[in-house]
Amino acid sequence: MNAPLLSIQDLHLVFDTARGRLEALNGVSFDVRSGEIFGVVGETGCGKTVTGLSVLRLLPQTATITQGRILFKGQNLLELSEKEMSQVRGGQIAMIFQNPGSSLNPVFTVGSQMVAIIRKHFGIGKREARARAEHMLQAVGLPDVQRILKSYPHQLSGGMQQRVMIATALSCEPDLLIADEPTTALDVTIQAQILALLRDLRDRLGIAIVLITHNLGVVAKTCDRLAVLYAGRVVETGPTRVIFKNPQHPYTRGLMRAIPRPESRGKRLEAIPGSVPGNPGAIVGCAFAPRCALAFDRCRVEAPPLIEVGEDHRCACFLAETSFRRPEGGGI
Repeated sequence: MNAPLLSIQDLHLVFDTARGRLEALNGVSFDVRSGEIFGVVGETGCGKTVTGLSVLRLLPQTATITQGRILFKGQNLLELSEKEMSQVRGGQIAMIFQNPGSSLNPVFTVGSQMVAIIRKHFGIGKREARARAEHMLQAVGLPDVQRILKSYPHQLSGGMQQRVMIATALSCEPDLLIADEPTTALDVTIQAQILALLRDLRDRLGIAIVLITHNLGVVAKTCDRLAVLYAGRVVETGPTRVIFKNPQHPYTRGLMRAIPRPESRGKRLEAIPGSVPGNPGAIVGCAFAPRCALAFDRCRVEAPPLIEVGEDHRCACFLAETSFRRPEGGGI
């Protein structure tokens, strides 16, 4: 098998806060292959967005990566100078955010923003850069691109703003696009259009996409493979169809049960009791144990490693070794 396009290996990250040190990522590891859509899923506070920001080194000053590697095309991005990293951002790896209205500069037109970015990475003239901007706006299905180029962000709908962000991100021909909750601020119809657009762009351009989301329904329709994050750790990873058919981690199973289905209409949806810990790195043992009905004594003193449970399928749960049969003498 070819080497992955992106490989995050044992990534640890801490925040220095007024209340002390917060260990946000605690050994995150996963690979993204060329031309695939890879989902990163979990509740708010599990470390999804900060993982994406770490790849582009767009972290706040209070954040420090203390351990691990982020390999892109075999090169460790954490070892690059800021000047070298600025060429990677946008040129080779691009990112779109969940609120396009706050990502676009309100005092400049769409055209001026896109042209400036394209010229920075390609070193071309304004006319050629504008022609490229027009082409990319057309590629993401926007009509009347001349009007859009002359428009300010507030003059566009949320769906149009998000398409502008995608067009801008793709205008410099990146190999990898990181999409952080790209449909959260949009209505259901526009959400479906944006997801269809991402799949179409992957098929036509061959780029890899990391889709960060809390919505498993989005993952099911869009992603080839996925990683489930909980409390700054990957608890399960593998092909989407395999995990949906046979989830191995209790957290993944809980997320699956919480998905609304037609047959559950009028019934109360299941919910995972408790909440994501505020400082997961301070927890001894499995971070999910306080919320897990299957936890036993070992879970509270030892953190389970990711183990192979099938072809290209891994899970961080001691019970995965025994097909979720509770050990004798243990458990609640």
